[in-house]
Amino acid sequence: MDPDASAAVAERFERFARDEAAGRSALYEQWARGVAGDARVRGILSRIPAGHRQPPLVFAVTRLLGAPEGGFAQWAEWVSAHADAVVGECARRRLQTNEPLRCAALLPALALIDGPIALVEVGASAGLCLFPDRYSYRYRGDAVAVSLDPASGPSRAVLSSGLSFDERMPRLALPEIVWRSGIDLDPLDAADPADRRFLTTLVWPGEEGRAERIEAALEVAREEPALLVRGDATAPGVLADLAARAPREATLVVTTPGVLPHIPRAGRLALAEAIEAAGARWITIDPPSLHADLEALRGREPRVDPTAWDGFVLALDGAALAAVDPLGAWVAWRAGGSAATT
Repeated sequence: MDPDASAAVAERFERFARDEAAGRSALYEQWARGVAGDARVRGILSRIPAGHRQPPLVFAVTRLLGAPEGGFAQWAEWVSAHADAVVGECARRRLQTNEPLRCAALLPALALIDGPIALVEVGASAGLCLFPDRYSYRYRGDAVAVSLDPASGPSRAVLSSGLSFDERMPRLALPEIVWRSGIDLDPLDAADPADRRFLTTLVWPGEEGRAERIEAALEVAREEPALLVRGDATAPGVLADLAARAPREATLVVTTPGVLPHIPRAGRLALAEAIEAAGARWITIDPPSLHADLEALRGREPRVDPTAWDGFVLALDGAALAAVDPLGAWVAWRAGGSAATT
């Protein structure tokens, strides 16, 4: 066993238990703390390439392969008995969380962009965040309640999100999207049963209603498939080639909802430069420290203090608009804007 790799596994899983799983998934918190303290399991997981052993991916893969959702001792015994299968499956998989609820966080930024829109998502997975115009929304807050449905009627996928409203927030409305496409290193197919099962298995135990929401969004994506291409958006020419296929009369909008933490730092700058070269508007949802670092990388003065920012940062072209839940469960507007929502 590689001592350095084992120590890295222990640190990562302990941090996951403390900072991510606590209060969200009791089972994953228990498993992660168990991994951190179990040399045998750490030895198995340290065989997985470093970029493929994130705790949510490891846990999802074991469940996908049939691991029991019991206590840590039972899970660890199963992992030991299926070590080669776990290592091999994790090595070929990526963490492709595809949460359509993030569209509830994207919508206020889209409301600031004149349509029609040609929408491109980087790290699209199965493309579930490419259909903000096909979902229904139910925002609720202390001072506001907003319900939005497509013109054809309520969607089978209904996104409920908290909303901290002020008079500077733009009027919320469904965007006019005339073309939609996504780039992913390994795109998933909303119509493929195996891909659908993998996406729903990425839902953490204890997250009520999330699997059902993803299944509903998968049906929306299956009925009206977006153009999904395999590729690395940070590589030269990849984004430019896709952007060239968008309708010229539409405003090109690129979204990166939560994907930048999975891209190396140099790749983030390359992506930013490619988006700027394409003449696109850019909507991001990122941790505040990453948002500030990216602005500094681009030679700009960071406009977000990571120590005083709750949640992630919703930004349009680098300008912070709102604090948001990483998965879209709430939105708190923090920027100037146009007319208030109804």
